[in-house]
Amino acid sequence: MRDFSDDLKTLRRRLDEAEGYLKIAELRARQPQLETEASRPDLWDDADQARKVTTELTSVNDDLALFGSLTEAVEEAETLAEMAREEGDESLEPEIVDALDALDGRFAELELRSLFSGEHDERDALCEVHSGAGGTDSQDWANIMLRMYLRWAERRGFDVEIDEVQPGQEAGITTASFIVKGRYAYGLLQAERGVHRLVRISPFDSAARRHTAFASFSVVPFLDQGEIEIEIDEKDLRVDTFRSSGAGGQHVNVTDSAVRLTHIPTGLVTSCQNERSQHQNKDRAMQMMAAKLADLEREKREAELAAIAGEQREVGWGSQIRSYVLHPYQMVKDLRTEFEVGNVDGVLDGDLSAFMESYLRWRREAAGDE
Repeated sequence: MRDFSDDLKTLRRRLDEAEGYLKIAELRARQPQLETEASRPDLWDDADQARKVTTELTSVNDDLALFGSLTEAVEEAETLAEMAREEGDESLEPEIVDALDALDGRFAELELRSLFSGEHDERDALCEVHSGAGGTDSQDWANIMLRMYLRWAERRGFDVEIDEVQPGQEAGITTASFIVKGRYAYGLLQAERGVHRLVRISPFDSAARRHTAFASFSVVPFLDQGEIEIEIDEKDLRVDTFRSSGAGGQHVNVTDSAVRLTHIPTGLVTSCQNERSQHQNKDRAMQMMAAKLADLEREKREAELAAIAGEQREVGWGSQIRSYVLHPYQMVKDLRTEFEVGNVDGVLDGDLSAFMESYLRWRREAAGDE
């Protein structure tokens, strides 16, 4: 009969660690307070506050339920192993092994939580993809990247709201903006911020030569309007209206209801075309602009401390964070973490979790060395 005592001790240690980084004691104290707030009859008199309370309560309940489920599963594995040992029943060994393997996978996924340290890591993410150097190939690459992130979000069960897509001249897109909605969307997608390089035989080259294309990905946390302490002077904005186009859903119409905002002092641009009216599109674009300006202020503060994360570079040679090589060999390699895989098709189909995890671990190690 195999001795499982070391495996069980490891699981119990990981459970104790999870109790710490999930802050279970704080959550247990916070839960009744939130339940009291959520049950107030006047809760929805302040919609922003109501959403904040209900969102936090859902997160607290989810984490407590998850920890309770893991605790129960560890205890069941310990009981099963003890029973098998006392009775000398080797027939239970495969069941114990399966239980340990399942728990190992659950803890591995949960331990990603310990890598999130930012104030807004749990938030939704406001994302943009931009084509860069490489002409038509770059615009096609931007479109491939957009699909990659949409597939990644789908795999994780996140919702996506596409706000604008600008088509390229011959193929692909020049830019796309979208919001990924789900817990830790921003924390995970921070790993993707920067310039991405594609090397392949160009489908747009009649001589079938190898081409290199670049596109960039940017992301900021998408905050509720009531949480953003940014005041935007209307005099600093240029407001353009245009006709909605593309796959915007059932509410896209053929009037000039889409809105694009340009913040003149910073050059930041946001746009929205998915709402029912020009007024609603403008409100949404303003919320997106406020999120961008808030993140710009954050970057300025970090710059003062010489700790800029995600600095913007030229979208071209020498500035990439990751290379995707389809020819003459197949490999995707992150140039910051040195993590690489050979399954390029899988990555382009949204299998990005390993890259994100390796980035989060690399970032924590780098912070520990400072």
